[in-house]
Amino acid sequence: MNPIRKYLENFVEMTDHDWEFFSSKLIRKTFTKKSIILKQGDVEKYLSFVETGVVRFYVRGTSGEQTFGFVFQNNFVSAYDSFLTQQPCPYQVETITQTTLYRINYQDLQKVYETTGVGNELGRRNAERLFLIKSNREISLLNRTAEERYLDLFSSRPELIKQIPLKYIASYIGITPQALSRIRKRIS
Repeated sequence: MNPIRKYLENFVEMTDHDWEFFSSKLIRKTFTKKSIILKQGDVEKYLSFVETGVVRFYVRGTSGEQTFGFVFQNNFVSAYDSFLTQQPCPYQVETITQTTLYRINYQDLQKVYETTGVGNELGRRNAERLFLIKSNREISLLNRTAEERYLDLFSSRPELIKQIPLKYIASYIGITPQALSRIRKRIS
């Protein structure tokens, strides 16, 4: 669990007491490759930390699946809008690789906010980080070419991008797999 504490201490310094209370609420769970963590229409009950693996967010529509997010090792993952509102989720969350998560349920996280000295600040900082990720993605889709979006994704986590099927990467950057193949051929 040390990677979680290290990650959290990027935002705030935690006392041993706060860490012990928070970590006592975590449940470790491993999912096989291609496991649905959250089905469309279900309510998100967990905020999870990715110990190992890769997770994707996608919408199923009439034209197939549209991937709109990835979460990698040493980051939090959740259908956060559903988690916050405790309303059904309009998309699915799935593992791309075998994935191990440390999970805290909604009620226990509320107890962490109420009981610890740093809970509320951690929640706020994580929410701010998630907002910035979402905002940057939206701006990227509006202002950058598909090739630029691919290069950004590839340069930020090249070792992990190799684990993601090209059809998901193409969907994420808003193009067809064939167009992605042409981009990859052109830049290689």
